[in-house]
Amino acid sequence: MVKGKVDALLGIVFGDEGKGKVVDVFTPKYDVVARFAGGPNAGHTIIFEGKKFVLRSIPSGIFAEDKINIIGNGCVIAPDLFMAEAKELEDAGYDLKKRLHISKRAHLILPTHRVLDRAYEAAKGKNKVGTTGKGIGPTYSDKASRIGLRVGDILENFDAKYQALKARHEQILKDLNFTDYDITEEEKAWMEGIRYMSTFPLTDTEVEINQYLKEGKSVLAEGAQGTMLDIDHGTYPFVSSSSTTSGGVCTGLGIGPKQIGEVFGIFKAYSTRVGSGPFPVELFDETGDKIREIGHEYGAVTGRNRRCGWVDLVALKYAIMINGVTQLVMMKSDVLDSFETIKACVAYKKDGVILENVPFETEGCEAVYKDIPGWQCDLTGITDEKDFPEAFKNYIQFLEDELETPITILSVGPDRAQTIIRNK
Repeated sequence: MVKGKVDALLGIVFGDEGKGKVVDVFTPKYDVVARFAGGPNAGHTIIFEGKKFVLRSIPSGIFAEDKINIIGNGCVIAPDLFMAEAKELEDAGYDLKKRLHISKRAHLILPTHRVLDRAYEAAKGKNKVGTTGKGIGPTYSDKASRIGLRVGDILENFDAKYQALKARHEQILKDLNFTDYDITEEEKAWMEGIRYMSTFPLTDTEVEINQYLKEGKSVLAEGAQGTMLDIDHGTYPFVSSSSTTSGGVCTGLGIGPKQIGEVFGIFKAYSTRVGSGPFPVELFDETGDKIREIGHEYGAVTGRNRRCGWVDLVALKYAIMINGVTQLVMMKSDVLDSFETIKACVAYKKDGVILENVPFETEGCEAVYKDIPGWQCDLTGITDEKDFPEAFKNYIQFLEDELETPITILSVGPDRAQTIIRNK
C-alpha cells in the first residue's frame, strides 16, 4: 500500500474468488474503499465474529466505521436491491449514511431492465449466456447507447426521464413478443429505493477520489467478477458487461493510469465458473463434485452450482499480463487438503495443437495437466507460513515459478482470521 495511490484487488479468472473477504482484511490499511464496476449480480461474502454478510453493490470496506466507501461511476445500481442491502447492514448496527458515497454518474438498473434481461436470454434459446437476470447487460447496453438513466438524474426532472426510458423498454418487449410480465409491485419498491438512495451523499466521486489522492490518502479499488468475464478480454460472448480489469479501475473511478499502485490478483487454489461458456479445466467426475462440496461452491446471490476444475495456469498467466498484476492472493487452499494428487493446467490442446496462451476462441480447448503431490493435512488452523507442510510449500513455489509473480497472501478458511500474509 502506497499513500496517494489506488491499489486494485481484482479477480483474475471467472470471479467468485473471495474478493470481499480480502478487501475486508485489507481495509484497515486504507483510507477509502471503492467499487469500480459491476452491479448486484454477484455477491461478496464476508464472515467474521460468527456473522455472515453478502454484499452486492456496497463495497466490502463498509464494516470499518472510520473509512469512506464509494460506489464509482463504472457501477450499475438497482435502487430497490441497494435499499434492502443497506437496511440489512443498518439493522446490524452499521451507520452508512455519511460514509457511503455514490457516484452521480453510476447508471440505474430499472425494473424493465430486468425484464429485458429475461427476454433477451429467452430469445437466445440454446445459446444462453447464463445471466443472473438482474438487468446488468441491458443497463450497460443503454449506457453504451447513450440513453441510460444515471444516479444524478434523480436530482432533476426524474419522473419524466424514468417514464421515457420505461416506455422505450416496453416497446422493445412488445417487439420481442415478451409481454407476460408485471412490474407493479417491483416498481413501487424501486421508487422507494430511489427515495432512500437520495438520503446518501450523491457526489462527483471522480473529483472526490482524486482529491483524496492529492491529499496523500490511499484508496483500495474493489473489483467484481473476474478477468475471464471482462467484456473485452474474457471468453466473449460468455462474459459480464463491464470492464473487470485494471483498465476498468481507471474508467470506473475516473483516475489516471499513473495513479495505480499495487495490483493484487486474487484466485483460488483450483478453478470455478458460474453460467455458460468454455471452461477447459472443468471436471465432470467425482473429483469435481468433491471440490464443489468441500468448497461450498454455490453462487452467493443465485445459489447456482459453480462448475469446478483444477487451477488453470494458462488463464492465470493471461490475466496477470492483462492486469499488470504485482502480487497474487490465493484463496481456499484448504479445500484441497484431502487430495493425494493435485493437478495444474499448464497448456491447452486444440485440434491436436498445444497452446500456451489463451486463444481467441477457447471453446474446444482441452487441458494439459501436470501432477503435483498433495499435502493431505488440515491447513485451517495454521496461522504462520512456517508451519505449512512441505508439500504445500512446494505447491506455492510451483505456482510462483510458473506465474512469475509472488503469492503474498493465502487464505486457509472462510473467516477473516484465516488469512496469512507471507513474509517474503
